[in-house]
Amino acid sequence: MNEALAYIEAHLTEDIDYKEAARRAYCSEHHFKRMFSALAGIPLSEYVRRRRLTLAAVELQDEAVRILDVALKYGYESPDSFTRAFAQLHGATPSEARKQGRTLKAFPRVTFQLTIRGGSEMEYRIVEKDAFRVVGVMRRVPIVFEGVNPAIAELAGTLTPELIATIKGLSDTEPAGMINASVNFSEGRMEEKGELDHYIGTATTRQAPEGLARLEVEASAWAVFTAVGPFPQTLQSVWGRIYSEWFPSAGAGYEQTGGPELLWNESPDTSRPDYRSEIWIPVRKKPQP
Repeated sequence: MNEALAYIEAHLTEDIDYKEAARRAYCSEHHFKRMFSALAGIPLSEYVRRRRLTLAAVELQDEAVRILDVALKYGYESPDSFTRAFAQLHGATPSEARKQGRTLKAFPRVTFQLTIRGGSEMEYRIVEKDAFRVVGVMRRVPIVFEGVNPAIAELAGTLTPELIATIKGLSDTEPAGMINASVNFSEGRMEEKGELDHYIGTATTRQAPEGLARLEVEASAWAVFTAVGPFPQTLQSVWGRIYSEWFPSAGAGYEQTGGPELLWNESPDTSRPDYRSEIWIPVRKKPQP
C-alpha cells in the first residue's frame, strides 16, 4: 500500500494510472480503492484532491507564480473551478491565501503501518444456497458510506404494515424475514460516487405478486458476517473490514462474485447497543494456480 501511495504522490501533477498503483499493492484496482477507503477513512479520489490542493497552497506562497499556472498544474481546467475547489478545502480563495497570516489547511500524505491487535475477531460462516429471488420494493439510490442513507430511509417509509405483511409472507429461504439487497453499483462506488439498485424485501423461491419488484439471484456460496453493536456504525465498520481484512487474509481463498450484497437486521428497532445484523456477500473459490 505504501508503494502504491508513493506512486500516486509522485504523479499528483499528472493523470494518475490507478491500475498501476493497484499493481504495486498486489491487488485489482477495485479492491485497492476499496481497501484504501476502508483503511484511510476517505475515498481515494477525495484523498488525491486534498493532497493536490495542499501542495497548491504551498506553491501559491510564491508571489511570482501565477494562479492559472498552479490550477493547470494540479488538473483544473479553469481558474474558476480551481478557486471553488480551493475555497472548499481551505476556506479562502487562492488570492486570499497569499495574504500574510492567512490560515490554510494541510492534508498530510497517508502512510500505512502494520499493527497487531487482539480482541477484534470477525464472525463469519460460508453458506451454499440454491437460486432464489428478492421480492419487494426497489429504487436507484445514491451511494453513501457513512450514516443513514436518506434515499433508502425514504424507500423504507413507503412500506405500509399491510405491504410488509405481504412481503414477509413470501419468505421461505435464508436469510429469513425482511432483508435489504444492493446490486448494480456504479463504477465510482469505491470513491463514494454514483448509485446502486437497492431492494427492501424478502428472499423467496415463490413468484413475485403483481406490483412488486423482483431480483433474480443465481445459486452461489455466501460469506455471512455478523455485526453486533450500535447501528449503523458497527455494521459499516464490519462491512469495511470485510474488504480490507477478511478477503486479503482469512478469505484469501475466495473472491467476490457479481451478485447482490444482502443485509439482514434483527428488528426495525435499531436503538439497542447490542443490535445484531448479518452481511451476506456472494463468493466463489479462487481457481488454483
